[in-house]
Amino acid sequence: MTPPAPHSRLAHFPIPLFATVMGSSGLAIAWQKAGAVLGLPAQVGLALQWWALALFGAIALGYLAKLVFHPDAVKHEFAHPVRLNFFPAISISLLLLATAFAASLPGFARGMWMLGAALHLGFTLIIMSSWIHHTRYDIKHANPAWFIPVVGNVIVPVAGVGFAPAAVSWFFFSIGLVFWIVLLSIVMYRLFFHEPLPERLTPTLFILIAPPAVAFIAWFRLNGGHIDAFAQILYHVALFFTLLLAANALRFFRLPFFLSTWAYSFPLAAITIATLIMAGQGGGFFLVALAGVLLAVLSVVLLLLTIRTFQAMLRGELCVPE
Repeated sequence: MTPPAPHSRLAHFPIPLFATVMGSSGLAIAWQKAGAVLGLPAQVGLALQWWALALFGAIALGYLAKLVFHPDAVKHEFAHPVRLNFFPAISISLLLLATAFAASLPGFARGMWMLGAALHLGFTLIIMSSWIHHTRYDIKHANPAWFIPVVGNVIVPVAGVGFAPAAVSWFFFSIGLVFWIVLLSIVMYRLFFHEPLPERLTPTLFILIAPPAVAFIAWFRLNGGHIDAFAQILYHVALFFTLLLAANALRFFRLPFFLSTWAYSFPLAAITIATLIMAGQGGGFFLVALAGVLLAVLSVVLLLLTIRTFQAMLRGELCVPE
């Protein structure tokens, strides 16, 4: 019997790797904010933003090589009902890097933001069109990763209020906010009334935290740095999702490591940044303490995820057929 031909690792270079950039960028922004609110060393955030940029460069080069040498593999991934939703992680990574570099390198950040915003709008139009005119989707395909393409639009205003007319940020924010409500209903219906998510997708439940947390940050920026009643609603919904998932922490601890485990990272960064903003607006001792705890948890989670990812890479567990 002839043994099967060895697979090309490059052909299986996974698009969800860009989630590592989202998490790392979020950690950098959180530490930058913590420098202002908690008085922690600003150099940590500066170092982390460069790490996130280097990570993006390495992964982008890898995926570009896959596109050049294995275009059919990219087409297959883009046609996958689950993996399709991770392509906008590319544009979200650019938007988060733009936010991280906005203070230190504003010109560079503006360029990344413009590219990221345009790319994300393109992904939103393409993916929503595929949902509407689909022939392959079923309710079992619905999972929190569906928030990434459309709800990811609420990230645009976070840096966008400083880079473009306000109308541009309001355009993206409106899309993300309205379709968060639509998709939240679909995803919760799937979770309540259908079979549980497979183990590989279970970590994506953390994505439930991100839309209201990021929407809070974007609203805070669009609202001139004021926390009003709507901002309070967004923040506390995000906080509730965080508590809900924390109450089920043992379920997540028992899961093996998958690349999807990086879904823990950016949502935790989003609620950490949101809490730092609340604490910085005179939120009192409780919010300051909560911000410190969340930052510590986020930092430990990112460290463990990074170590586990490098271990998986050394063991040849990444870039393999699923």
